[in-house]
Amino acid sequence: MRTPIARMPSSTRLMKSALFIAASLRAPITIIGPLTDGLRATFHLGAAEAGLLTALPLLAFAVVSPFAAWLAKYGLEKSLFGAMALITAGILVRSAGSLWSLYVGTCVIGCGVAVGNVLLPSLLKREFSDHMASLTATYVIIMALAAACASVVAVPLARASGFGWPIALGSTAVLPLLAGAWIWKLDNWAASSNSNPIQRKYRIWSSAIAWQVTLFLGLNSFVYYVAIGWLPSILIEFGYSPEQAGSLHGAMQISGAIPALLLIPAASRVRDHGKIAAGSSLLSAIGIIGLILEPNRAGLWIVAFGAGTGAALVLGLSFLGLRASSSHGTAVLSGMAQGVGYGLAAAGPPLIGAFRQTQNAWTLPLLACAVLCVLMSVLGMLAGRSVTIESQHDEPSGRESEPGRRPADDAQVT
Repeated sequence: MRTPIARMPSSTRLMKSALFIAASLRAPITIIGPLTDGLRATFHLGAAEAGLLTALPLLAFAVVSPFAAWLAKYGLEKSLFGAMALITAGILVRSAGSLWSLYVGTCVIGCGVAVGNVLLPSLLKREFSDHMASLTATYVIIMALAAACASVVAVPLARASGFGWPIALGSTAVLPLLAGAWIWKLDNWAASSNSNPIQRKYRIWSSAIAWQVTLFLGLNSFVYYVAIGWLPSILIEFGYSPEQAGSLHGAMQISGAIPALLLIPAASRVRDHGKIAAGSSLLSAIGIIGLILEPNRAGLWIVAFGAGTGAALVLGLSFLGLRASSSHGTAVLSGMAQGVGYGLAAAGPPLIGAFRQTQNAWTLPLLACAVLCVLMSVLGMLAGRSVTIESQHDEPSGRESEPGRRPADDAQVT
């Protein structure tokens, strides 16, 4: 049995844990994209059925995210360790080789990722509240690089191993295993769950800024996960080989790290991020339209799209900390934004897949995604304003704050 240690973990250990957690939150899901055609051939899946493999984790995000903030009362470290264990178990089940295990394992992975998505920003807010924007950019880079590596090696690994797609899917288990090992080493494994703070209630669901952040993240996730699920198939239809499609799929995710690198020094110096959020959304729209008009230059347009969605993701995730005044407020906003936002995003892959089947071409489905990027630019302008969810209510409902405690501490949803 572990002995609780009262002191806080060293910043180095905690940072390593956070980065390994970040690496585990996207790669197990995005690796499905390059393997979609092989899975369809193995199990004779239609377009909508294949799109469901990308949608299932998003549905899990939508269902689990609003409750993930509640888990924080058991300790952020313990809850994140549990999330990594759940992701690992889901990867192993998904790699068993049957159709039922493919879908069940994907759902389990989604539940684990949902908890990690919600609580990682809360952990960073608690430990590094003055560096939220730059640290968010850093962990988005790690997510993008891990996801890109998984996409690039997926098809070659499946072919070289002799066991096909199960080995490729199972390879991502190493990431949550490493993350769990680092969390286990943290000094305050049990200390954070011993406190019982007085909690503040406020009307999060009636907060305009909360909805703007939620829809900004949701629309970005919609178009991003459409690309995650369908970009390799789109490129193959445009004449690219499966290997080329997998490499371009990886390039899209690597390109998401470029704006993150630029935002690390810039984001902390800017109070209003609206123009940057709007510009990133429009860059995504340009990438989509360019792919429609000149598919022979797919590399250029995919990099533009990846950079746009990458910048929007960095900003959207940093808004979770910047638009709340405490770690608990961050968890509550994160639960709402990722629950509702990913619920919207979950409709993307199967809806666009079904739209593609009715049109027998990708032009109109891609144009619809471009229109959503334009709408996202408007929401980004609003979400980027320097206000907080607490500042929109003069006096929250519920119990009064404890003397000496900041009013925004330990906020919870009503």
